[in-house]
Amino acid sequence: MKAKSPTSIDAYVGSRVRARRKLLRLSQVALAERIGVTFQQIQKYEKGINRIGASRLQTIAETLGVPVQFFFENDTEPTTYNLVSNGRDDLNAFLASKDAQALNRAFMAIESPAIRQKLVALAKSLARNTHPDVDVIHPETGA
Repeated sequence: MKAKSPTSIDAYVGSRVRARRKLLRLSQVALAERIGVTFQQIQKYEKGINRIGASRLQTIAETLGVPVQFFFENDTEPTTYNLVSNGRDDLNAFLASKDAQALNRAFMAIESPAIRQKLVALAKSLARNTHPDVDVIHPETGA
């Protein structure tokens, strides 16, 4: 019996592994060591070249601190782990970028809620000045 070829779902799951790994600032080597595979295998998983088995996906989820369903979310039911917003490829690409990860880490390092709110207000103001037609209201809070 021939093994099944990877599908677009495998590629999507791999992209979610990559996004979460990068958000946590883990290298492919570090993730590989933690789950007991080679970094080349992580590369293949992330590119969707190789399928991730159920038990391996469970191990990856535990290592990355997310539930297994995180790897299948497509924003139909937003969760605190979701990195994709409304299925928009541009936002997903941004969230996987070094800039977004650096911005997130810096923002999370700010302990004062008041300062965080001021930073969000500044970002919204800059966005409105640059692109007045873009909606910069937070979808959950309306702010």
